[in-house]
Amino acid sequence: MRWIDLLRMSSGNLRRRKLRSILTILGVVIGTASIVVMISLGLGMQQSLYREIEQSGGMTAITVTGMDAGNQMYSFGDSGSDQEATKYVTDDTVQELGKMEHVKSASPVLSMSSILLAGKYYGYIQLTGMTTEALEQMNMNLVEGSTLPKADSATLDLVFGNFVIENFYEKGTNKGYWETGKLPDIDLMKDQMFLVLDQQAYFDSQQNSSAQGTSDTSEASSNGTGAGSVKAPKKYVVHGSGLVEGDLNSYNANSYYVYCDITTLKNMLKKEYSGRAIPGQPTTKTGKPYKFFAYTSAKVVADDIENVDALAAEIQAKGYKVSTNAEYLQSMQKQFAMVQAVLGGIGAVSLFVAAIGIMNTMMMSIYERTKEIGVIKVLGCSLKNIKQMFLLEAAFIGFIGGLVGNLLSFLMSFAINLLTGHGSAMGLDGNISYIPPWLVLASMAFAVFVGMAAGYFPALRAMKLSPLAAIRNE
Repeated sequence: MRWIDLLRMSSGNLRRRKLRSILTILGVVIGTASIVVMISLGLGMQQSLYREIEQSGGMTAITVTGMDAGNQMYSFGDSGSDQEATKYVTDDTVQELGKMEHVKSASPVLSMSSILLAGKYYGYIQLTGMTTEALEQMNMNLVEGSTLPKADSATLDLVFGNFVIENFYEKGTNKGYWETGKLPDIDLMKDQMFLVLDQQAYFDSQQNSSAQGTSDTSEASSNGTGAGSVKAPKKYVVHGSGLVEGDLNSYNANSYYVYCDITTLKNMLKKEYSGRAIPGQPTTKTGKPYKFFAYTSAKVVADDIENVDALAAEIQAKGYKVSTNAEYLQSMQKQFAMVQAVLGGIGAVSLFVAAIGIMNTMMMSIYERTKEIGVIKVLGCSLKNIKQMFLLEAAFIGFIGGLVGNLLSFLMSFAINLLTGHGSAMGLDGNISYIPPWLVLASMAFAVFVGMAAGYFPALRAMKLSPLAAIRNE
């Protein structure tokens, strides 16, 4: 029997029992869609991780942190090693790291919390000072007209993340975007803004002003400036030079940060705290500052990914804590593999149930077509052809179910991405569900395989039927 004849007979048998075939195919559709969507969630998280790593310097980047420099400085998460640092990250450290073999570049990073004033609004920002070269290596996507901060500028130029606007509040009411649902009326690129470095003095002055406003006016007048008055901190004029591309639904690794030139920031801190210890800087037991300046971390870029591990171990041996994007990626990939296995297993249960349905359908088909099978055998049809006919029917069910299941999975993926704001609601940079072409092909092949596997034993049963007994069957 020719293949075209087998295909015609198999498809014809499915059309004769439309309702049963549709219900069986529906099980495959649900199983295939479940597996594809479940796996796509893990792949979406992986894609977001890859983009985040790329924006953090790629696989050759190494973050070097030293001893804790105080409560105003912010480190960049877990260092990835259990060994405690015994040294601070200073200018000498950066120079030493830059001279090491296989180091392409080494630059300091200074991260601190600050307050930004813009008209009737105030905002809490995480200010990160870096060199121009280090900022260029981050490959940030900026809106048109943006420029990176100028080195050694008289004023501080700022590059804002696209989510920074959410952290501004109205003076007096202390309400912001999360309370009102409306963004503050601020143009970060054009409006005049003032930076407050001494947060403690700012809060003290605000509390003092509030207390004086509620005190007796005559008493305040008799005391001149009022008891307990606090001098307001200096406000530095700053300008917005750049804005990270994206709206409030487009999260990326730079969304919540404000970047500036590290040299300009360091000079402003020294000027602001002249004669005093800068918050976040190490001090002696008597509270006096050291002569050196301690950075939050240092960013080291290796010349090749093959040298990252050895270079990280060498830096750690010098008394610093290190973390690499490669380590972070490997750790997250293991977690994602577990997540995908669990999610894929849940979807596989649905496909297993569908396989039972296919087997049941094929067995019923054999009982109903017993006489037909006997006639075919008597006419000289080989056992191999009979087996192929039933396997083709099962493969048709798997193929159609897989095809429709993939179409359904694309619709479900689109809905998931739309409901989660394309990943922003989950803190991801990009879609939470991602279906690559290979997943579509693999799921189709798997659906066909499951169909044929489920139809294998019914096909064997059809082969073993006695021709004469089959013909006498009513």
